[in-house]
Amino acid sequence: MATGNHTAVEEFVLQSFSEDLRLRGLFLALFLLLYLGALAGNALIVMAISLHPGLHTPMYFFLTNLAVVDIVCTSTVLPRLLENLVVKGGAISYGGCMTQLFFLTECLAAELLLLTVMAYDRYVAVCRPLHYSMLMSWPVCALLAGSVWTVSVCNTTLHTGLMTRLMFCGPNQIRHFMCEVPTLLLLSCSPTTLNNIVIVLADVYFGVVNFLLIMASYGCIIASVLRIRSAQGKQRAFSTCSSHLLVVSLYYSTVFYTYILPGSGSSMENGKVVALLYTAVSPMLNPLIYSLRNKDVKVAFRNVFSCIR
Repeated sequence: MATGNHTAVEEFVLQSFSEDLRLRGLFLALFLLLYLGALAGNALIVMAISLHPGLHTPMYFFLTNLAVVDIVCTSTVLPRLLENLVVKGGAISYGGCMTQLFFLTECLAAELLLLTVMAYDRYVAVCRPLHYSMLMSWPVCALLAGSVWTVSVCNTTLHTGLMTRLMFCGPNQIRHFMCEVPTLLLLSCSPTTLNNIVIVLADVYFGVVNFLLIMASYGCIIASVLRIRSAQGKQRAFSTCSSHLLVVSLYYSTVFYTYILPGSGSSMENGKVVALLYTAVSPMLNPLIYSLRNKDVKVAFRNVFSCIR
């Protein structure tokens, strides 16, 4: 029966992460730890930066935005994944699937844009230190952050809107543990040409263009650092960028595998593992990466724990 959103499918069925019943208990415990770790780590980042005046700088302002994105991303995917490991069936309503698609797509776009903005912040800090306060003033930071959220919302609204125009006549078995654009397009019985064109344009902008901008920023940073004569000065400059560069490498490798090079992810099991990396592992590791080698964040964490006590 057709409805106002042009679909005959009222619910989809998500695959479990593993069909092996013997491994479900292990995966349930592992993914629960990942989820709790991601929530706790990113919540601590937000609290530490908010309560510690010494961290009220542009770099940590964008890190707070990144932590919020990670909390939303992992909360969009992992609760449903955990439920599917406990409850047999994995059914998700059409509206629930579109909602998950909306927030997941928004988080992916926002994270890619934030990583680019953070690379620009590091470029200004290392290459234009005398003009840093002017180029990264609070109005500029607010404009950059607002642009990130606005562009990501517009992007996900476009993708979700185009998806709701498609007809799903059956089957309704999604070959994944979450609702995302590529897997849903495989189930549509309507032409998906427009969707595919928009996906390519989004991939080029969010994936390729932003990646090139990050690489250009780091190219300038490396050139500037090499001109520093003292070894201590070089080490200090590189240390301010190492955490961000590690996060960029981890995140882009998984996103490129899934969206930019979909042919390489022909194995559904490999695709599930990679999706888990950017929806669960990366959000859990980001707070660790940014805090382990950062003395200011460690001090802020201690202050948070002392306040809790």
